[in-house]
Amino acid sequence: MMGTSLNEILSFNESFVKFKQYEPYITSKYPDKKSVILTCMDTRLVELLPKAMNLKNGDVKIVKSAGAQVSHPFGAVMRSILVAVYELKADEVYVIGHHDCGMSAIDPEVMIQHMVERGINEDIFNTVKYSGIDIVDWLRGFGDVSTSVLKSVDMIRNHPLMPKMTPVHGLVIDPNTGKLDLLADGNTNLKESETETLL
Repeated sequence: MMGTSLNEILSFNESFVKFKQYEPYITSKYPDKKSVILTCMDTRLVELLPKAMNLKNGDVKIVKSAGAQVSHPFGAVMRSILVAVYELKADEVYVIGHHDCGMSAIDPEVMIQHMVERGINEDIFNTVKYSGIDIVDWLRGFGDVSTSVLKSVDMIRNHPLMPKMTPVHGLVIDPNTGKLDLLADGNTNLKESETETLL
């Protein structure tokens, strides 16, 4: 039986609410800095990323996925970004990957073996295959974080439902120091688009 932290969390939460420890975090659902960030679910970024960007509760919307990837143009990650832009007043998008990402080392065959070891019946993989899903491709990670970030930036920027004047930036963060490296400045891209339109 695996351990669970549920009871510990619920016990802490009861005290958190009772003593009104939530008060410093009260804000609205609209991001004060009018931005949405797509980043990785890596544990090292939970507090580091907001601190490294000088963000506090209420400043931005944060969407997380393994590897900060938009793996499907009409999946949940892209939908979340569009909801942030159209309904929650975000007018800028940041895609922030990180060095030493677990997704860069994912071996789909090994992960499938781990699934089998944890009780997933081999017949399930046939069902998935016959449903039109290439599970090995679906689970595959990426080799280079910069290339992966730029691919997600490109997918968001060129999505048919994304407003064309929305800046989409690409960055990579060092999960040890918080240093951000700029890969794509969405403002520069917009200026180039405006110039092409005028010509």
